[in-house]
Amino acid sequence: MSAKNIKKVTLGDSISLEEFIAVARFGALVEFSEGYIQRVERSSQLVEKWIEEGKVMYGVNTGFGAFSTVLISPEETAQLQRNILLSHAVSVGEALPVEDVRATMLMVLQNLGQGFSGVQVETLEMYRQFLNLGLTPFAPREGSVGYLNIEAHIALVLIGEGKAYVNGELLHAQEALSKVGMKPIVLQAKEGLALTSGTTSPTGIGALALYDMLKAATVADIIGSMTLEVLKGTTRAFDERLMSVRPHEEQKNTASNVRKMLSDSMIAKNYVDYRLQDALSLRGIPQLHGAAKKTLHDALKTIEIEMNACTDNPILWSEEDYEGAISGCNCDSSYVGIELDSACIAATALAKMSERRNNRLINGQLSEYPTFLIKKAGLNSGMMIPQYTQAGLLNDMKILSHPATVDSIPTSADQEDYVAMGYNAAKKARQVAEKLEYILAIELLSVYSAHQFVDEHLSPGSASKAVLEQIALLVPKMEEDTYLYPHIQALRELIHSGKLIDCVEAAIGKLH
Repeated sequence: MSAKNIKKVTLGDSISLEEFIAVARFGALVEFSEGYIQRVERSSQLVEKWIEEGKVMYGVNTGFGAFSTVLISPEETAQLQRNILLSHAVSVGEALPVEDVRATMLMVLQNLGQGFSGVQVETLEMYRQFLNLGLTPFAPREGSVGYLNIEAHIALVLIGEGKAYVNGELLHAQEALSKVGMKPIVLQAKEGLALTSGTTSPTGIGALALYDMLKAATVADIIGSMTLEVLKGTTRAFDERLMSVRPHEEQKNTASNVRKMLSDSMIAKNYVDYRLQDALSLRGIPQLHGAAKKTLHDALKTIEIEMNACTDNPILWSEEDYEGAISGCNCDSSYVGIELDSACIAATALAKMSERRNNRLINGQLSEYPTFLIKKAGLNSGMMIPQYTQAGLLNDMKILSHPATVDSIPTSADQEDYVAMGYNAAKKARQVAEKLEYILAIELLSVYSAHQFVDEHLSPGSASKAVLEQIALLVPKMEEDTYLYPHIQALRELIHSGKLIDCVEAAIGKLH
């Protein structure tokens, strides 16, 4: 089931990316399974038991990071957990979008709900209610290396500190809690550390970015097919036999999507032998789109594993052969970070193809249509300047495709002498995904504009026709210069919302 149609998600077993997005973006309600509650309660009881026995456990009765050798008395345990939130809530700059914060909270629930973290059910219940009641903590987006800072800002609201949004209004935490009928809590041993530890923000924010990239990759097949069609390209380059001798699954499936899009196109049939060979941005769609999708699918596998894992540090172990807190590095964000760095490169590759296809549409020397797809050129600029926008966006995407995870700046007095930088990979992946949608939207606007010059005796395929009819509801036919910004925004929303894919699949069935 698609994310926007899921109304309730039960935490306890593994969840999918679609379920994750249903909560983070579309507001699906969150429930805890009985197994989830039992796991959390058992782990919480372990912490109480070990504190009574006087066990020394990192972050429970010791300081954090470079202060891991400093013992904390039982009387100061609650203060220690409060202090970690106050001292770690130091990310800066503009606020994260609401859905990024919701994604991070959901990841905290997934992470700590594995039953290895020693938190109370009541504490996790607070986050569950935040999600269900629409209370979203304020968290600045800049200055995290992989965890801690963002999570601390979010967790402050639990103890009545910091700020939160309720119905779009930014309030002091205590006022926000009161608005939804809740009160601050006092954190118990290990809870402050558990709430800030783990790959929760990189994974949550990265999941949103990857979801949009995967959708955009399918949209790129749709729009690329429509560009091929209107540019009188040959479908021979997408022959199943050609794909069979280079058997990459994503390449084969992309070619299948193009064939399906154009199977009943009179335009495509009429021009199948018009050229012996098209430019690479047209005939190379299966190969480049396929390679990009392969990278995105690899990232999906990793993200879904991470979404359903325990990335806390330390983890609490209750087996008879070893009972205690095991401190390691499950909180390292390299898995997520490296995949998202790769996903940025894949998305940028899709964007560079889209921009080149758009150039062929608007360049009269390449398309056989009026230059910039407008009548009375010179008086009118038509689709000239949107390609400038593509160029600017694509330049940004190339900069953002530099991998964050190759960098390492030591922190915590060299106790953390290697740092994964997975958060920055996730943060830039969100920007890359949005820019890709805009670049595709501009190509689609050019396709729409080009169709006013197509031979009226040649009908497009049913999928193309459905898309063109959908666009006609939003964008007037451009016979002279007009204010293009609202049209670009409308087409980007058509892409981002998934409505473009829905429109095509309603006409021709499910795409790969």
